[in-house]
Amino acid sequence: MTRSKKIGFLSFGAWLPGVGQTHSGADAHLQTVELAVAAEEIGIDGAFVRVHHFARQLSSPFPLLAAIGVRTSRIEIGTAVIDMRYENPLYMAETAAAADLLAGGRLQLGVSRGSPEPAWHGAEAFGYSVDPDEAREKAALFRAAIDGAGVVAADAGGRPGAATLAVQPQSPGLADRIWWGSGSRETAVWAGEQGMNLMSSTLLLEDTQVPFDELQAEQISLFREAWAGAGHDREPRVSVSRSVMPITSDLDRRLFGGDANEDQVGWLDGAISRFGRSYTGEPDRIAEELADDAAVQAADTLLLTIPSQLGVDYNAAMLETIAREIAPAIGWRHELRATA
Repeated sequence: MTRSKKIGFLSFGAWLPGVGQTHSGADAHLQTVELAVAAEEIGIDGAFVRVHHFARQLSSPFPLLAAIGVRTSRIEIGTAVIDMRYENPLYMAETAAAADLLAGGRLQLGVSRGSPEPAWHGAEAFGYSVDPDEAREKAALFRAAIDGAGVVAADAGGRPGAATLAVQPQSPGLADRIWWGSGSRETAVWAGEQGMNLMSSTLLLEDTQVPFDELQAEQISLFREAWAGAGHDREPRVSVSRSVMPITSDLDRRLFGGDANEDQVGWLDGAISRFGRSYTGEPDRIAEELADDAAVQAADTLLLTIPSQLGVDYNAAMLETIAREIAPAIGWRHELRATA
């Protein structure tokens, strides 16, 4: 089965007083909602947010996703990704289900063990461990809870009874819409074995001296092999992220005309890592280059990182240019898809 290609935007929701168009936390949240509404009108398929703590960025996704859900009717709404080290998995299961019900079953939740952050052991300030293995355990409990598993014994006259209780509310189908944010080939294999969809961003915490898109395409292939080997009974989804900045005005050129448009290799999170190139330039040239990107072709969903501090109007215009002049080259078709 071949899926039709989807495109969505990915916002970090950063704000900085006196800089750009996003000066406060209120600006960041309200503008994210308004951009999601505009993106749906353009025909974009998804609105996704990155979750960061102890920074002037979006940190509490579920109220924001719920707000987007009640203002839109078609687009997918998601995270890329939630750091599970900071989460109570049962409370998260309740809030995720509530947001999904308000959105009519459109949530697509990316979770992971987290990434480098400004805080030293920030999850410990929330009362949790920073152990990445515990993040995986939390993800497993979260997935069981949203799938309706009993997670606590019922009270039987002041003692634990034989029956178990599930968290409420439940949102049918949400368990199939959980993605693991993978930064390596090894973790992609693990995600496939576990039965989670795959999210892969613009960096991998390894380098084999091949272009980023080829390394990421190998990661996707290994994920699909692991998924098939585990015998899961549905088709998995795969997303990749790219920074795509079409230059159509003097302002675009001033802001992004100096981008190198090439991979970079550096040290991150204790490993030599490869950072994927950006795609900046004339729309027709970007279209040709993205069409040749092996990982973009291997994925069913492309998430476009946006310069959120430039405001709703700028980003909506950029997304419209991408939808009209670039996305068709990778197999995307402009059509209003019915809510699943």
